[in-house]
Order: sequence, then C-alpha cells, then structure tokens
Amino acid sequence: MPVAQTANPSNFDQVWAILERVAERQEETAKRQEETDRIVKKNAQLIGKLGGRFGEMIEYMVMPNLISKFQELGYVFNKAYPQATIKDYKNNIITEVDITLENGDKVMIVEVKSKPITEDIIEHVKRMERIRAHADLHNDKRTFLGAIAGMVFDDNVKLFTMKNGFYVIEPSGETFNITPPQGKPKEW
Repeated sequence: MPVAQTANPSNFDQVWAILERVAERQEETAKRQEETDRIVKKNAQLIGKLGGRFGEMIEYMVMPNLISKFQELGYVFNKAYPQATIKDYKNNIITEVDITLENGDKVMIVEVKSKPITEDIIEHVKRMERIRAHADLHNDKRTFLGAIAGMVFDDNVKLFTMKNGFYVIEPSGETFNITPPQGKPKEW
C-alpha cells in the first residue's frame, strides 16, 4: 500500500515565490506591450499624415502644368481645381477627388498618390463609377476620364493602371510625363 506523502511547506513557498515572480513579469510585459501599442499607433498616424502631405505636395507640383500637358494629348480643359468632395447622402454617393480638370464636354478625375498600389487603382475605378452615378442623377452628360499621378510607380502597377483605362502621370526630370492608357481611355 502506498504511503501518503506529505507536502513540504518549503516546496510550496518556493513554487509560490516563482509564481509571484512570473505574475510580476507578466504585468511588466503587459505594460510594455501597452506602451509599444501606443507608440505604434502614434507612428502610424504620423506616417499617415506624412503620406497625406506627400500627396498634397504632388497635387500642387502637378496641377499648374496639367492643363497644358493634357492639351498636348488633344484635351482642352479650361478649369482645374484641387480637392473636390461629393457628399450625396440621399443616394449614398460619397467620394473625394484630388484634382479635377474640366470643360463643357469632358472631366478628368486625377487621383494622386506618392506610390500607387494596385488597390489604389481598383479604388479609383470605384470612385469613377460613383462619380458617373452622381453625374447621371444630375443629368450631367459629360464624359468622365481618369488618371493616376504618383511620384513612384512599380512597373506592374503602371501597367495595371493603363490596362484599367487610366492615364499615368509621373515625374520626369523637372516636370512630369503623361502616359496614355493601353488602347482607348476608359470613359465613364
């Protein structure tokens, strides 16, 4: 018959002391993690603001010469303005436009990014669809065209942009170039 073992109080005290130290370290780790999370969140906000400022800088660098550059491609726009917003809550059409060029027949909607990615192009297609829907509701029969301006384009993103019917606007020396889309520009 087995003999019942009695617990040694010193073993319990040692285990308890270890558990207390582990609990203290877990609390310290949790506090450090909270601080790290706070710093990461703050840095993400700062980077987001910096990215927005980069976009604004590109807008103001590109916009003054955009009308003449598109004129070289056969478009005559007589108005250019930055940062337009459509807020049609009744029809659930809400969007922002970085740069708009227009005349009586055509409107060029330019999205500006420091380094466009594929998702930006997909979002611009959706933006163009929302703008077209809003124009239709207001009997605006003009043709809408799109462009993406960026400081840096990866080759695959540039190709994807053009395949989606958008013009590509990118720096070239002290000015910028506009590359037409593959085939005919998409019209909305």
